[in-house]
Amino acid sequence: MEQEFVILVDENDNPTGSMEKMQAHREAVLHRAFSVFIFNTSGELLLQQRALSKYHSPGLWTNTCCSHPRPGETTPAAAHRRMVEEMGFDCDFEEVFSFVYKAAFDNNLTEHEFDHVFIGISNTTPVINVTEVEAYRYTSIPQIHYEMELEPGRFTVWFRIAFGRVEEYFSKIS
Repeated sequence: MEQEFVILVDENDNPTGSMEKMQAHREAVLHRAFSVFIFNTSGELLLQQRALSKYHSPGLWTNTCCSHPRPGETTPAAAHRRMVEEMGFDCDFEEVFSFVYKAAFDNNLTEHEFDHVFIGISNTTPVINVTEVEAYRYTSIPQIHYEMELEPGRFTVWFRIAFGRVEEYFSKIS
């Protein structure tokens, strides 16, 4: 398997170098990431369930697509690349905010990310990459709230952090 590298950044998202992805997660080093949230024209969010084979958060529900840009790759270009690789389609979206978070997992890995959040609208039916995505569904915002209140642990950490701001932004544009 080819090694994947991430872009290390400071707290202002200035690049400071690169590191092999798993090493960055073992050492909890701050690195650049992105999360894409795609809504349909009915206002439902396209959620993906992470593949059961993922190195952390397997089987959890999360936003449409998320990953890391590679060294030398812009964050928007990486987001479009991963949309195709994970969900089998691409669409227009724009960056609306970013945030930093740090979350330790049971397997001695830690996400410490400067996460760029993109939002877009599409009615495309995904053609999922089963090595990345277990399942997908379009879900209403009230239903997501209900599920997160009932069982927050069924959702990824970064999704739970970003969802409120995504919802607020989407309500302004829809």
